[in-house]
Amino acid sequence: MKIFFGFGIVLLAICCASPAMAEDDAEGCKDHPAFTRMPGYRINSCEIKDFDAREFPSSAALNGENKAAKPVTIEGKQTYIVYDKPGEVKHASGLQIQRNYLNAGKAAGAVVIGEFGAEDSGKQLNDDVWGAGDRALVLKFTKGGKETWLRVHPYNGGGGYAMYIAERESMKQDVVVNEMVDRINKEGFISLYINFDTGKATIKPDSFSQLDQVVSALNATAALKLEVGGHTDNVGNADANKALSEGRAKAVMKYLTEKGIAAARLSAIGYGQTSPVADNRTEDGRAKNRRVDLVKK
Repeated sequence: MKIFFGFGIVLLAICCASPAMAEDDAEGCKDHPAFTRMPGYRINSCEIKDFDAREFPSSAALNGENKAAKPVTIEGKQTYIVYDKPGEVKHASGLQIQRNYLNAGKAAGAVVIGEFGAEDSGKQLNDDVWGAGDRALVLKFTKGGKETWLRVHPYNGGGGYAMYIAERESMKQDVVVNEMVDRINKEGFISLYINFDTGKATIKPDSFSQLDQVVSALNATAALKLEVGGHTDNVGNADANKALSEGRAKAVMKYLTEKGIAAARLSAIGYGQTSPVADNRTEDGRAKNRRVDLVKK
C-alpha cells in the first residue's frame, strides 16, 4: 500500500481510493488536497471549519519524556475525516495504517512529532481521543510559510481511522506603517517574525512585504534610528545560535539599506537564545522566540 502526500516530493495527482470507494463517500466529503487515503477505504464522515483550534500532543508527551506535557494548540483551518471499509472487506491493522502514514510522511519531509502505540494505553493525554489500545501518529509539515499538522488515529479493532488536519500560517506582521511607528515610539521596540531559510540568514521572499513596511516607517520618520536585534530559540548550540541571529540581523539591515535607508540610522546585533519572550519548552514558545526586534535608539 502507498500513501502520497502533496508536500514537495510527490504532488497529489493520484488518489489512492478506487472510484467505487469514492462513490461510497459520505455526501459532501472528499479527501484533503494534501493527503490521500489508504487503498479501498471510503469516507464515513467529515467536518471542515475555516477557523478553529485543535490540540495536538507534544513530542515530549508522546515520546515518553513527559506524559503530562501540555499539547500544542493549532489555530487555523481544521479538517476532520473518518475513513472505514465496507463490512465484508478486510481491514488494515492499526499498525499498518500508522506505518503507511509514517513512511509517507518521512518521504515528504515531515517532522515526526510523535508515535503513540497500543502499549501506551492508560498514558493518553485525552480519553476522548486516545482510547485504550489505540494508536496514533502526529506529523508536522512546513511549506511556503505554512504549517500543516496531521494526526492519524486508527481505531482499535474497528479497522477504520480518523485524520485530524490543522493548517496555520506562520506568524505574519500585520501592523501597518502608522501603527508600527506609534508602537515603536510608545513601547520602544517592535518584534518582526521574518521567515528565513532553515539554519541560514537568507530572507524568504514572503517576508519582503513586512520589511517594506519598515522602510516606509523609516522614510516617514526621518529622525528614527533603530537597532536590529536577531533572536533564536534554544534549539542547538548557543554559540551557533548567536552567530545565526547576528547574520539574520545583518541580513535585515542590508535589506533596509538597499531600499534607501541610511546605514547610519541602523545597527545590527545578534542575541542568540539569551533573550526569550516565551517558553522554549513549547512549539509556540519557540516560534515566538525566533524573531527580529527593531529597537528605538
